[in-house]
Amino acid sequence: MLRSPGQSGDDATASPIRGLIGTGPAMQEVYAMTRKVAASNASVLLVGETGTGKELVAKAVHQLSPRGSGPFVRVNCGALSESLLESELFGHVRGSFTGAVANRTGRFEAAHTGTIFLDEINSTTQKLQVKLLRVLQEREFERVGDTETIRVDTRVIAASNRELLDEVARENFREDLYYRLNVVPIYLPPLRARREDIPLLVSHFLEIYNEANDRYVVHIQKEAFAAMAKYHWPGNVRELQNVVERCVVMASGDELTLDLLPAVMRGDRPGATMPGRGGDLDSLARDLVEQGMTTAGPEDENLFERIVNRVERELISQMLAACQGVQLKAAARLGINRNTLRKKLHEHGLEEAES
Repeated sequence: MLRSPGQSGDDATASPIRGLIGTGPAMQEVYAMTRKVAASNASVLLVGETGTGKELVAKAVHQLSPRGSGPFVRVNCGALSESLLESELFGHVRGSFTGAVANRTGRFEAAHTGTIFLDEINSTTQKLQVKLLRVLQEREFERVGDTETIRVDTRVIAASNRELLDEVARENFREDLYYRLNVVPIYLPPLRARREDIPLLVSHFLEIYNEANDRYVVHIQKEAFAAMAKYHWPGNVRELQNVVERCVVMASGDELTLDLLPAVMRGDRPGATMPGRGGDLDSLARDLVEQGMTTAGPEDENLFERIVNRVERELISQMLAACQGVQLKAAARLGINRNTLRKKLHEHGLEEAES
């Protein structure tokens, strides 16, 4: 495992990483996983909602690895069509298609001896997935329109804002490619699952945008902070960053006030505290409540506590099953940190669930 100077043992794995902000349990686990995997050549799959910082973690894995002095090449797989993405990744030779007026080196070649970060890997087509699988397995490919085989030594880090196993089940993503990419998965928690880090993040972004705009917004109104702490942050850290920048630009004094926040955060529009993914679990919760009401006797004094405990236990059990027993992932989707989940597992006798 890589260690910073003067660090040793478990303290090194849980220590913050440059560029990443947060001290809560969820981020401590991300730091530990990042440092552990960095020392290897294993493929890494980063899974998390949009705006959770997957590219920052990919850069950290690269920089902390023996490949840190080599190139770090990012490709947004969702931004290009299949033909353009194939050419972008593998290069092409002159005349291979209309507009190919010269030979071009692809991103895999450019990342030789370094790392290639494939963002939004879930958006790739089946045809391209076959070529990606070959690169991962054989470390070789041909440029578009060429027959010469090119070998590369490139580490692959992929990221997805969707559950790839769900995409595999829908036959949108190749199962064999999924397992080649998913050697070491790192789950990036949504901001709502690490609210304890919001003050640090706000302070960090205030410093950045004060300097960038020659402003001095250094105080936060109590009501404004309460609104930020309560808000669900569907856009995660990226949304928080944008909100802070807006507040710095619009502030007339040195204080970030409630009126500077977007209307949805002030509660002026519905959805300010709307929970995230619920889907079938919401229906399940309603069914359990109805069952509890139906079976309740006229003198059932513990009805509320009994129903709440039953709903909570079933929701946690179902979410763990949906997340293949991965507690960090389940906690993130439930909107709680992993320590809270562990406590709930103990309370409900679910500790046998795989961690």
